[in-house]
Amino acid sequence: MRFLHGGSGPPLLLIHGLLGYSFSWRFNLATLARKATVFAPDLLGAGFSERVPGLDCSMAAIAARLLPFLQGQGIESFDLLGTSHGGAIAMVLAAIAADANLSVRRMILVDAANPWSHPRPVLINLLSRPAGAALFRALLPAINLTHEHYLRRMYGDPRRISPGTLAGYSAPLAAPGTFEYPLSIVRCWREDMDKIKAALPKIADLPTLLIWGSRDRVIPMSSAGPLQRQFRHSRLIVMEGAGHLPYEEMPEEFNRAVLEFLEAD
Repeated sequence: MRFLHGGSGPPLLLIHGLLGYSFSWRFNLATLARKATVFAPDLLGAGFSERVPGLDCSMAAIAARLLPFLQGQGIESFDLLGTSHGGAIAMVLAAIAADANLSVRRMILVDAANPWSHPRPVLINLLSRPAGAALFRALLPAINLTHEHYLRRMYGDPRRISPGTLAGYSAPLAAPGTFEYPLSIVRCWREDMDKIKAALPKIADLPTLLIWGSRDRVIPMSSAGPLQRQFRHSRLIVMEGAGHLPYEEMPEEFNRAVLEFLEAD
């Protein structure tokens, strides 16, 4: 599992989204590393980490694989930041950390997938079935050609897309087996959301910051309220005009909010 690491201070684990990887944090790492020891892995199956055939990609399995990673770094207590699908993994990881003698200090959820976010049911049903998965694989060349279109939809204002962004996100897609990872995730999406909902009471007292882009087309902001109500000590920051990737689109504002939360008494 490839990861980026740097900085000094309390450990901070960053968990990227479904088709992201450590590249997603390129505008955040240097600033966050001034106050934290930052770990930004490429989850197995994504980025430039190994593609493992038959890998269990349920959120519980992904979170469980992060436990030995943290232990291997000598970490006992850490802060946790996850975005999109990575936000859902962060909630699962926080719920199981104590079983591995690990302590989560604070959690930040950025446009996080959650039981109230209701992704497109037709697409989930289609890709969850063998025929739908086969069709997806057959259409991969066309999907690669439309990658720029989907990237633009991730931003509240596509004019904020910096040079090199499309190339950066496209680079790992050429690795054989890359698209098996999202297909495996989709197959257990509904069951995973039910498990997250059941696990939320275990982390209800965890200090939690939610950050949402007001123009998120992927995980609607309407789901932020129900998710926030699951935590007794929480705050919601809405980044006006940002889309699904506020840490890229408005990095200075994002970094400032994260550091203020992590340093609060």
